[in-house]
Amino acid sequence: MYSFDSRIRYSEADANGKVTFPAILDYFQDCSFFQSEDLQLGMEFLNKKQVAWVLVSWQIEVLRYPQIGEQVKTATWPYDFKSFYGSRNFLMTGENGEILAQAASLWVLLDRAAGRPCRILPEMAGAYTLEPPLPMECGSRKLKLPERMEERSPFYVQKFHLDTNHHVNNGKYILMAQEYVPEGFEVGRMRAEYKKSAVYGDQIFPYVDLQEKKAVVLLADEERKPYVIVELEEKHAEIR
Repeated sequence: MYSFDSRIRYSEADANGKVTFPAILDYFQDCSFFQSEDLQLGMEFLNKKQVAWVLVSWQIEVLRYPQIGEQVKTATWPYDFKSFYGSRNFLMTGENGEILAQAASLWVLLDRAAGRPCRILPEMAGAYTLEPPLPMECGSRKLKLPERMEERSPFYVQKFHLDTNHHVNNGKYILMAQEYVPEGFEVGRMRAEYKKSAVYGDQIFPYVDLQEKKAVVLLADEERKPYVIVELEEKHAEIR
């Protein structure tokens, strides 16, 4: 297990002084990045091999949102490698070991030159230590779209949406999706299925279905082909 300690910053908090959901997502992404860098399997290695890890899906659950100034520990570990897929867990805990948030994710290793998946490299399989998965109850990574969805105003991908792969960052899609939930909607569980990458200048067409304590958001291209499907469930006490 790889972990790092941090403190919830003012810049990561919402109007109520609690860390935002996208900030938790960023902690998780940063944690896996730090582990890869420390194992010498980070950006330099990936660029040299002309490969990239691409997120396929993940499920994030928040049990409690920590406040500004709280000390937190963020941890991650891979629990399965299969062909060109890698599965990874994430965990955020408080000072007393309280579980604040947890996640399960599926990634695919992409050959950047060929534009298709490639098998996990031996250097990767040998460097990462597989550990048992979290005892999370995870839904299917395939998300079903509601039959009827309300079309919202399209918008263009901006430069601030991009990451080092020159694609829209995984977390930015979730920020986009959160724009369509009602005021006061606190995310307890998020599931996302990533279909294809949007790049600078692409136009994104949102489709939204709002249910009681749940929202499904499709972010698609002009032909309604999905970039990502996001399912957001409102927080409730039963999430464990």
